[in-house]
Amino acid sequence: MSVFVNALGWTLLHFVWQGALIGLAAALALAALRGARPQVRYLVACAALLLCILWPAAELVGRLDAAAIGLATPVSGAIETIAPSRGLLPKLQEHMTLIVLAWAACIVALCLRTTLGLLWIQRAARLGRIDAAWQLRMDRLAQAMGIRRVVCLRIVDTLASPITAGWWRPVVLVPAALMSGLPTELLQALLAHELAHVRRFDYLVNLLQNAIETLLFYHPAVWWLSRRVRAERELIADDIASAVAGGPRQLALALSELEKLQFSHHQTALAANGGDLMHRITRLLRPAQSQSSWKSAAALLTLAVACAGCASFASAQGPDDPVDTKAVADFSSCKKPEWPRSSLAAEHTGTVHLRFLISAEGRVTDYQLKSSSGDPLLDEAARVGISKCMFKPATRNGKPVAAWMQMQYIWTLH
Repeated sequence: MSVFVNALGWTLLHFVWQGALIGLAAALALAALRGARPQVRYLVACAALLLCILWPAAELVGRLDAAAIGLATPVSGAIETIAPSRGLLPKLQEHMTLIVLAWAACIVALCLRTTLGLLWIQRAARLGRIDAAWQLRMDRLAQAMGIRRVVCLRIVDTLASPITAGWWRPVVLVPAALMSGLPTELLQALLAHELAHVRRFDYLVNLLQNAIETLLFYHPAVWWLSRRVRAERELIADDIASAVAGGPRQLALALSELEKLQFSHHQTALAANGGDLMHRITRLLRPAQSQSSWKSAAALLTLAVACAGCASFASAQGPDDPVDTKAVADFSSCKKPEWPRSSLAAEHTGTVHLRFLISAEGRVTDYQLKSSSGDPLLDEAARVGISKCMFKPATRNGKPVAAWMQMQYIWTLH
């Protein structure tokens, strides 16, 4: 197994508990800020979602750097806490290549789905009809909102909700049904909502969300955080649009008309039907008073301290920490490594220096090749042979703990 595949596999597995911790922290923070402005909740959700990709990325880089200089990249105690079953960690290590291949296959499928969505939007923008009168109205509205870029308007028959796509040359796709069935002032309110996304460069953030969702598709916390980002973003756009397009009541009426239509949601674009439409309508008609107080700040401070403590606990007492007694091999349980036939025929010899992680149950759960014999087949044979041994685990404060030990195997011909 390559060093990269092993490092990537353990990084993906570690994100199971890391993502859960980030999701819990974000949920508590958003609950404490439920009375705050949507901009504040949006920043919290974005920061949590960004941390979901930065944390495993930093861990992967650290594992690869450690492997490059010949240091071990141990399985942390947090994984052992999640997977305490006897023999589970060795099974994960044994099937690590399959785990990474399955992850990569899902990535390819999700990328294909995203690409097809982007191609559909490009085709709709290219084939959509142009309405000069409404293009002029939207240009004036964009100028009033401080947008200096040219925003194109296209009318699409097979669409049921306005969609914004692109950031350098943004385009707003409007369904033909809205153009013919919605009063001018209500349609203008919906266009103001889409222009609010353009002004805030929300399309770029949306693309980053899609990338994070694709890479970490297997974790529910990532999808929940991404939904919260989109929901808060729609509320922010509603506030901007209602300020320039006739007030919140007019936008609420436009959204209520939009709710009557059946539509499909495109994750690669920004649609006016994002978030909970009924919640958005209710909020526009009956805005709640913001409740930013010292209590929210105190709750967030307590949350930060608790999360720091959890992270410290997860990494504390790791297998690299000093132990009272070291792990000892039970050589009666070991089998002599089998000499690979091709290596024996070529009379390859050498010394393999391996570093093993011995679990609290006395089993080998991870390894690091410190120095090679010069023959990869001999290295692997030594690893397989020693990994079948049972060990008396190391102890710390009288209790068995996971710890690293080093062993050498000398391949020599007599």
